[in-house]
Amino acid sequence: MTDMRLVVVGAAGRMGRALVRAVTDTDGARVVAVIERSGSEFLGADAGELAGCGKLGVAISEDAPSAFALADGVLDFTSPAASIHFAKLAADAGIVHVIGTTGWAEGEEAPLHEAAQRARIVKSGNMSLGVNLLAALIKKAAQALDEDFDIEVLEMHHKHKVDAPSGTALLLGEAAAEGRDISLAERSVRSRDGITGARNPGDIGFATLRGGSVIGEHTVIFAGEGERIELTHRAEDRQLFAKGAVKAALWANDKTAGFYSMADVLGLTD
Repeated sequence: MTDMRLVVVGAAGRMGRALVRAVTDTDGARVVAVIERSGSEFLGADAGELAGCGKLGVAISEDAPSAFALADGVLDFTSPAASIHFAKLAADAGIVHVIGTTGWAEGEEAPLHEAAQRARIVKSGNMSLGVNLLAALIKKAAQALDEDFDIEVLEMHHKHKVDAPSGTALLLGEAAAEGRDISLAERSVRSRDGITGARNPGDIGFATLRGGSVIGEHTVIFAGEGERIELTHRAEDRQLFAKGAVKAALWANDKTAGFYSMADVLGLTD
């Protein structure tokens, strides 16, 4: 069996380097190309040396179309605009596109769904087994507990993170909303300041903390009268997200065109 040939985009960033290491450490996969933006100081550098896993003989390039033509899949933790661009290129090349990008605005993902009509896309706000298992538990808890239990999502990340709430927090909030059979967009509360009035029954609240080097901590609270249930996940190593992305690519390699999630990859869908 031949190795799955993978491209890493945004290869000089923290997640890009983690992805290069994860592919290198995974049997059945190998890095065939790495992409950075035009003008990056890292263009021409060896991807393995930059990632700290030894020389790979793969130089960082800005030529995504040529790279995609050599590959079976692309791993993408970049920005929404870049991911939309890469989705079209991946669909044109007929390769798997794994997207861990967060910070999407409402309706911004529409081009991804269009691309998924002729491509295999796996997208998730979090690629770890633990978080996706947590989401499944939250959905069941929300189904079992009525509106007498208020739902709050608390998350903390490092000080360099640019989007809030995190993609993981939104993934968990969406799981709670699905369990309650409500629209998260219509029932989420993103900020509270001043005289806000009493909490509306059935709303799902979000609280965001930023500081230091925290990789990711998420807690979903079900607060009832006289009791509280808290479900928590703490990420201690960014590498777990990268390993999950590689797992997703390998899983999708023999699938038909469609838009998939990590819940599909891990067999957690209903």
